Amino acid sequence: MKIAVDVMGTDYGPKEIVKGAVDAVKAYGCEVVLVGDENIIKEQLILNKADKDSKISICNASQVIAMDEHPAIAVRRKKDASIVVASNLLRQKKCDALVSSGSTGAAVTSALFCVGRLPGVDKPCIATTIPSMKGATILLDSGAVVDAKPEHMTINAIMGNCYAEKLFNKSQPRVGLLNIGEEETKGNAQVLAAYPLLKELKQINFIGNVEGNDIPKGDVDVVVCDAFTGNVALKFGEGLANAIFTLMKESIMQGGILAKIGALLMKPALEKMKKHMDVQEYGGALLLGIKAPFMICHGNSKAKSITSAIRMTITLVEQNVVGAISDKIAEVQQGNEEIEG
Repeated sequence: MKIAVDVMGTDYGPKEIVKGAVDAVKAYGCEVVLVGDENIIKEQLILNKADKDSKISICNASQVIAMDEHPAIAVRRKKDASIVVASNLLRQKKCDALVSSGSTGAAVTSALFCVGRLPGVDKPCIATTIPSMKGATILLDSGAVVDAKPEHMTINAIMGNCYAEKLFNKSQPRVGLLNIGEEETKGNAQVLAAYPLLKELKQINFIGNVEGNDIPKGDVDVVVCDAFTGNVALKFGEGLANAIFTLMKESIMQGGILAKIGALLMKPALEKMKKHMDVQEYGGALLLGIKAPFMICHGNSKAKSITSAIRMTITLVEQNVVGAISDKIAEVQQGNEEIEG
């Protein structure tokens, strides 16, 4: 098991990425290839006291794609950018998977140009795991294709279904279409066109429309939507969770001695809740529809998130999620051809 880790282009710089990779090697025994500025990476490895004979290697990349650069133009022009070099390692099968927390647009573009799509996939999608009251829910697309067509959303549902089966070890995960109401007649033109396509799919357990408040309830395992809607829902949920914990902490500090004593007594329960709701436990979001596992992390990811993302990536490689998705898409397409014939 060898994981390529794109070290450059993140909010906190290489420091957190390298630390997270070092922690992952110690915890899970995988091999890691750190891709980026060799001198900077070496400095960080020394600071993290990484063993010289450890399972960590370096692949130098002299360029970086910044968050504000146009993804397609930057990927074409910057052939030695860290995300491009890492993607080529994946394409050449020198690594089994890739983890990146740089520009999402550059990561998706590089995955398409360098690694390539699975047969039957026109557009890839980003599948984000969101903590819920009953475990977790997969939201897709959360950032790859803003104006997805109904046909794209159908393929996304198939891929999300396979992903949920592997990630949650659950047969027939519940798949829902994100809408403004549960009724089949509600929604915009895009959702109204996608609904009958999903309803006809025999390969998934489609439960119909779901609303935004159903996501944290945990009554649905896979939520399908376009990337514009998904990204807004995701960012709102992240912001709300942070606001709740911040307000709770401020209220306790301002509530006097009794509030502080109560918080101390509740500390184990509060820590358990915080861990359950912590998105860092999942680390990243899988880019579905690509020929190899490609994990995209948040730009402000810290070491814990990177370690978690590498842990998840190892599991996905071991369970051959990409192969399962490819087989399921082929099965659906074969069935459609038989019906048309």
